[in-house]
Amino acid sequence: MGVRSPRWPVRKPLPQARERGESGPARRFAAAAALSLCCHGVTHSNENAPDRIDTPLVATPGDAGRGQRIFAERDGGHCVLCHAAPGITQAGNIGPALHGVGARLSSAQIRLRIVDITRVNPGAVMPAFHRTTELNRVAPERKGQPILPAQQVEDLVAWLSSLK
Repeated sequence: MGVRSPRWPVRKPLPQARERGESGPARRFAAAAALSLCCHGVTHSNENAPDRIDTPLVATPGDAGRGQRIFAERDGGHCVLCHAAPGITQAGNIGPALHGVGARLSSAQIRLRIVDITRVNPGAVMPAFHRTTELNRVAPERKGQPILPAQQVEDLVAWLSSLK
């Protein structure tokens, strides 16, 4: 009992973790828990900030068909790198699955999460697709431009809101 197989070496904790009394598995669990909090809908919202953007960004209503294409295409949001959604064959699993998101969140709440997820969850790894200020490492030719134009945001809102 107490004898370890040479195939399974014991890993030593990093010096910083050792100072805090953390072992390797505890560090890995803490990292996994932190990542799941960032990516799976647990929010730390600012009590003074609303949880939604009620007014559409453009006058033209969003088109759900275009929204689905933007979700999947590289030149669009390329959301499939992190999210799974109905009707999308290849998908990531870093962010939450978006099946039924239209039943859980209003269009205004979905809009805010696309425009700037950090207003709801400051630790989110998802980019702010329509924010143009307070960004790091922006290419000079992209400075002041959002990742997605307003109409594409509304198209995504239309499609995601249809996922009931």
